[in-house]
Amino acid sequence: MTATDRSIELVSLAAQAAADRLAHDIIAYDVSDVLSITDAFLLASAPNDRQVKSIVDEIEERLNKELGAKPVRREGDRDARWILLDYVDIVVHVQHSEERVFYALERLWKDCPELPLPDDALKTRGKAEEHARLTGDPEGELS
Repeated sequence: MTATDRSIELVSLAAQAAADRLAHDIIAYDVSDVLSITDAFLLASAPNDRQVKSIVDEIEERLNKELGAKPVRREGDRDARWILLDYVDIVVHVQHSEERVFYALERLWKDCPELPLPDDALKTRGKAEEHARLTGDPEGELS
């Protein structure tokens, strides 16, 4: 089984929305072969809580406006360290950079195939490291 066309469409638009809000290290996995609850995971991160919220708000607004999709669940808003948007077909995880490193979701899903993403989203790979190097803040705490 592979991710449906609808799931791929949702992932692509969500990834573009995240990239437009300067998310870091956007990646998507087709988890349909190992999970029955969803087709795909989209992961993104940001160096501060405010940006995490901004990315999530943009994803939610764009998916609703352009595809008529609304999440069935949104979790993690209070602390904005890890916000999850559950669209049933896909699950979006936007994490603070520290949580991204600590939980290392990529390690859990590394055996799943990556889904294609828009060029803007692909260009975000390595941005967290670059940001930490430029700010002299390896933990992302000064952002």
